[in-house]
Amino acid sequence: MNLQTLNSYPAPVRIILFLLTLLLLWLPIAAPLYLIYGESVGVGLTILLYCGFLGLVGWWGRTIAKYPHPYRYYGLWFTQQNGREFLGGWALGTFTLIIFYGLQVSLGWLAVQTVDLPSPWTPRLLPAMGGYFVDWQGAIAPGMLTSLGVGFAEEVLFRGWVLSELERDYSPRTALIFASLVFAILHFIKPLNVILATWSQFAGLVMMSLALVIARRRCGGRLGVSIGLHGGLVWCYYIVNTTHWLKPTGVAPEWVTGISGNPIAGVMGIGFLMVVAIGFRYFRRP
Repeated sequence: MNLQTLNSYPAPVRIILFLLTLLLLWLPIAAPLYLIYGESVGVGLTILLYCGFLGLVGWWGRTIAKYPHPYRYYGLWFTQQNGREFLGGWALGTFTLIIFYGLQVSLGWLAVQTVDLPSPWTPRLLPAMGGYFVDWQGAIAPGMLTSLGVGFAEEVLFRGWVLSELERDYSPRTALIFASLVFAILHFIKPLNVILATWSQFAGLVMMSLALVIARRRCGGRLGVSIGLHGGLVWCYYIVNTTHWLKPTGVAPEWVTGISGNPIAGVMGIGFLMVVAIGFRYFRRP
């Protein structure tokens, strides 16, 4: 079969064939390593999977889809403008969650955990007398690295490759809806009891994807702003979640503030994401 004929298949078929190809390349390496070393190599295998994805995207784009610049087609422009948009998105994501948490503290829904630290260089997060010694050094830098990796990988995959493939066959609105549903569904592959316990997170994931898609489109298809926005949200949440700096007071129900402390699993967080999406929707460059 001529490889170029794959490019004429419908978008769902192209996406499935691409993913099957990726798995066929990854599993022969991943399966033996997992059987030998177990879950200790889980992170490494995930990184290997995404590296394989990036390599396959380039090959697929040049060989099958015949894109002159496949990474640019999927939104990866290594330019100063894209870099500035990345920084702007990062700042927006960070300050959005700062306002989100600050508002909950001011309403009495969250309480700030304050303890007397024995030294500004406390090396670990240690429980102490009902509070915590907060290891900011152990939260900020690792959180930044984690959020950069998550933001880059998920944006290239969902708002880059999946969205672009869907936009080839469907209207912008249909592609937007389908891409957001795929993002939410793949993040919600969990045991049934967990799905039922965190049901509101699905709506939050859909709204988050809508905001990120609109952000990319408002920047000429470049992914910088989406990667930054996603990374900034993850970074701020990582810091708060790791340091246990904020504690729910129980005044407001979890379905409002966020189930299990996850901002996008509550009505308030979904509302913040909706505001961000509307802001990008009506944003106009000077």
